[in-house]
Amino acid sequence: MTRPAPGARAARIARRMAEIEPFHVMALLARARVLEAQGRSIIHMEIGEPDFPTPEPILRAGIRALEKGELYYTPTPGLPQLRQAISGFYRARYGVDVSPSRIIVTTGSSAALLLACAVLLDPGDEVLLADPGYPANRHFVRVVEGVPRALPVDAATDYQLAPDHLERGWGPRTVAALVASPSNPTGTLISTERLSAMAEIARAKGGTLIVDEIYHGLVYGDDYTTALALADDVIVINSFSKYFNMTGWRLGWMVAPEHYVGELDKLAQNLYLAAPTPAQYAALAAFEPETLAILATRTRELKARRDYLVPALRGLGFDIPVTPQGAFYIYAGCGKLTKDSFAFARGLLEEAGVAITPGIDFGRNAPERHVRFAYTSPIERLQEGVRRISQFLGN
Repeated sequence: MTRPAPGARAARIARRMAEIEPFHVMALLARARVLEAQGRSIIHMEIGEPDFPTPEPILRAGIRALEKGELYYTPTPGLPQLRQAISGFYRARYGVDVSPSRIIVTTGSSAALLLACAVLLDPGDEVLLADPGYPANRHFVRVVEGVPRALPVDAATDYQLAPDHLERGWGPRTVAALVASPSNPTGTLISTERLSAMAEIARAKGGTLIVDEIYHGLVYGDDYTTALALADDVIVINSFSKYFNMTGWRLGWMVAPEHYVGELDKLAQNLYLAAPTPAQYAALAAFEPETLAILATRTRELKARRDYLVPALRGLGFDIPVTPQGAFYIYAGCGKLTKDSFAFARGLLEEAGVAITPGIDFGRNAPERHVRFAYTSPIERLQEGVRRISQFLGN
């Protein structure tokens, strides 16, 4: 009997994969790298990664762990001393007592979001999300056979879900709403009053509010707090990547109500066993005064970049109705300049050597009329980028 030739039959791929989209910006980034290899100068304003190196105290702590051979598995919820340190951070930063037993250290905040979705959702259950929003969030919902319901938001609510969205959008299969404050791609915050009201609505409807706080610390004002100061029954996600400048270390955490902790622990055991051990030991230094002083300086630098770039882009014809209050993103309307944001971003890269992210990565709410700028380059590079964009636009 002859066997089918290798590759003769199409591989079977799960239906859900048709709804899991790639990050379209990665094609632009790959092209930018090709142009750089050819000797072109590229201004990078596309990728959401801080340009600052990991602070020296964190590096030293990681090196010490490697030298001491502290490379074995940790308990699945994380090193006890790291969970205690995170608890102390909430007390010092926000005045909130969070028991270490509610804290689960994860392999990046992405693992935390996936755990939350898997523990909360049965097939067909819905999660409410903002559109525009971080694309992976809807994919986390979909990969566990949930239904992401993206609700269009605009400048009227600072591009965030508001209590009225939850009241009108919550249906019989809705089990959670997922919000991010500050948000990717808009950099906007949810006010304390709105956040508290949304937690109350979710509670009243028998659901859960999940709050992505991975850009906390990168907020350019003092009028904000963690959702944990407002409610005990929310799930809060955070990360060592953005504020702490530890992107490649792949470390995050979540704070969950006590009745979810056992289930989250059990699922994490099966998915990845434990977060990376060297990264956890390194992160013990993230909350030291020396590290926090470094991070405060960097936050001031990011604010200076924002304060330069927002008016500069407005002057070029981009529509930015809400000044971002945090993170390092500007979500800008480009409808006066183009009808196709992807073609605009591609042309800007090829002709001017400036890489930005088209709106298609962030949802279906007029993506062709929006682009995202990440101010993750030194201000001198941002100034050069603005000069090149101006020239590209024929100004």
